[in-house]
Amino acid sequence: MPRQLQPHCGRRGLLKGAGLTLALPCLESTTPLLAADTDSGEQQPAAKRLVCIGSNLGLYRPAFYPKQSGLGYEASPLLANLEPNRDEFTVFSGFDHRAGNGHKNWDNFLCGNKIGDVTLDQIAARKIGTDTRFESIQLCAGDIPSQRMIFTRQGVPLPMINRPSVIYQKLFASADSRARSEYLLRSGQSALDVALEDAKRLQQRVSHSDRDKLSEYFTSLRELEERMGRQLNHMADESVQVDYELPAYDPIAPTLMLECEQIMFDLMALALQTDSTRVASLFIAGLGQVFTLDGKTLRAGYHALSHHGNDPDLIRDLIRVETEHMLCLNRFLNQLKEKTDAAGRPLLDTTVVMFGTGMGDASRHSNRNLPTIVAGGGFQHGKHITNPDNTLLLGDVFISILRQMGIETDAFSNATSGIDQWA
Repeated sequence: MPRQLQPHCGRRGLLKGAGLTLALPCLESTTPLLAADTDSGEQQPAAKRLVCIGSNLGLYRPAFYPKQSGLGYEASPLLANLEPNRDEFTVFSGFDHRAGNGHKNWDNFLCGNKIGDVTLDQIAARKIGTDTRFESIQLCAGDIPSQRMIFTRQGVPLPMINRPSVIYQKLFASADSRARSEYLLRSGQSALDVALEDAKRLQQRVSHSDRDKLSEYFTSLRELEERMGRQLNHMADESVQVDYELPAYDPIAPTLMLECEQIMFDLMALALQTDSTRVASLFIAGLGQVFTLDGKTLRAGYHALSHHGNDPDLIRDLIRVETEHMLCLNRFLNQLKEKTDAAGRPLLDTTVVMFGTGMGDASRHSNRNLPTIVAGGGFQHGKHITNPDNTLLLGDVFISILRQMGIETDAFSNATSGIDQWA
């Protein structure tokens, strides 16, 4: 492991073709790193980047939550793995979206109360990601399950990449790939032109409700054109050289999920450092894989461990797996402290990192009280913030995150307050 009715079908085909061009390897980015200050004298937002990490099977709350609130809490068994970075993160307990329970409602995680609403990261990407080659990247460690984590403003779930070699090539392709990539991108733009003409002609003879659907279609096409345009604008850039060695094979086997997780964290850190993107997400899958840790094969698969039914042996092994997640997170935070931006400041100072889940207690299929950590981004950290009267929502945390990035908002889904004691 390194350290490291006919016309409609035609339009759909064209979009699919254009989408495939975007999925091919893209050229490396040398977009100038985001400067810390401007000459305008205007106050700059504290946070300029966002990373969202979601654990499919949640976290075992008794081993995660501290017993004390506020500053000076005693670290829980899981949080002890983050102790070197205690002053760099905040723990939230008692927060959720008041959404439905069960695995299928995990997808509420970054949406809020309604699945399919635009996710936190995509709201941020439209503000802070448009100057980079990739407005956002979506990664997955492990098999990609039925859960979805990221949704656009049109309610479309964005695909995730679970092969490290694919995202590495996408971010840091060699110069030899440029001519082919440019040809494919420009071919895709031609397809979009034809698709738009098709849709405009059709708009003149459809019902009012269908016009609304076409309007959404136009919006999606414009956003796709913008993404392709950003990649074309970087075609003349020099290669980004990164000192990172991928393994000889992609660790996509279920039992290698934890190895894949570490690599994906590493690649996100490199993507932020090279300013290839400023918004990234990582889905940590959780299915039936049986892990071997420190030479010992665990008693059951990850999914079975999370549905422990209060069996102490299963809980012990579950905490062992979740410890690996915390160790990966701690290593990632260390990387963001070591890597700097154009102004020489640690990336963590201006990057909000949120680790959380849409599942509060997998053993009971409860989506209440979602374990959440927020690190970096210029917040006042080192606290355990509780919600004893149950008046706040996880969306209030999201409101504060958006405000920290200079995105003024008074609401996120069913939340309307923000966390005043935190920012």
